[in-house]
Amino acid sequence: MSRMTILTEAELHAIVKLDLDAVACVENAFRALATLPVAMPPILRLDIPEHRGEVDVKTAYVPGIDGFAIKISPGFFDNPKLGLPSVNGMMVLLSSKTGLVEALLLDNGYLTDIRTAAAGAVAAKHLSRTDSSVAAIFGAGVQAGLQLEALMLVRPIAEARIWARDAAKAEAAADALREKLGIVVHAEPDAAKAAAGADIIVTTTPSTEPLIKAGFVSAGQHITAMGSDAEHKNEIAPAILRMADLYVADSAKQTRVLGELHHAIATGVMAADAEITELGQIIAGERHGRRSDSDITIADLTGTGVQDTAIATLARDRAQAANTGTIFES
Repeated sequence: MSRMTILTEAELHAIVKLDLDAVACVENAFRALATLPVAMPPILRLDIPEHRGEVDVKTAYVPGIDGFAIKISPGFFDNPKLGLPSVNGMMVLLSSKTGLVEALLLDNGYLTDIRTAAAGAVAAKHLSRTDSSVAAIFGAGVQAGLQLEALMLVRPIAEARIWARDAAKAEAAADALREKLGIVVHAEPDAAKAAAGADIIVTTTPSTEPLIKAGFVSAGQHITAMGSDAEHKNEIAPAILRMADLYVADSAKQTRVLGELHHAIATGVMAADAEITELGQIIAGERHGRRSDSDITIADLTGTGVQDTAIATLARDRAQAANTGTIFES
């Protein structure tokens, strides 16, 4: 007989928060990816174009962690027109020793939201200027707000600009974030003005055309691109990767085929065999990060299976400590 714990989204909300523990959890996952013999197969991807839908399946085994997650992550971007969320999904946590299912995490994408926001914080912690106080967030969805909240955990953010194609959504997001976070937040309808003078720029959209143009970027800025997690998505003009002082990938193997790097290679801006620094290498001290306040740095974050395994095991451990969830025996 096997036993597994079933955790609902509400239960996961209660035990897993966007906090420094979550940031440390994801930071350690990046370090492991760079320093340990992690098994992380390519992302399995299914596209359903007639409904602007996509489904990603991610997984990774990290030596030393007693469980591994398999995550099913749908994103259907016309759902808001139907009154439904764009993303949902679930994670299954299995034992690394026996392969038995230990936990079913019915998070509806919540854990992915948390680990993605935490990844943005990790990138900013290691690549942005320590005095970064102004953020520009491109996008007005759930992840846009979480990215800003995550930045505030690692940098003294006092002002934020929100840009989105839908000006009304940008205004609504700015109002909500201003009230929630207690800092100056305003919507900026002009993309160039949103980026101008920002210390950190974060893109969180499913855009298929660059939102950040080469002329938007100036010395000292850090850019984190979160949205280009598929071959057809592109938020950053490829020329920016060439002008940057440091380009960093979450996984070079992934960004070569579906990140911003993919588009830079396709347009001839960067060589297909260019040596790429990974975020985990910087965390582990194997590669340098930002070298001066005037550097332009870019983090290309496509989302990795190690992040899912890390956040899923954190959720399992928190559930055990809180004695929460429903035990199912079969």
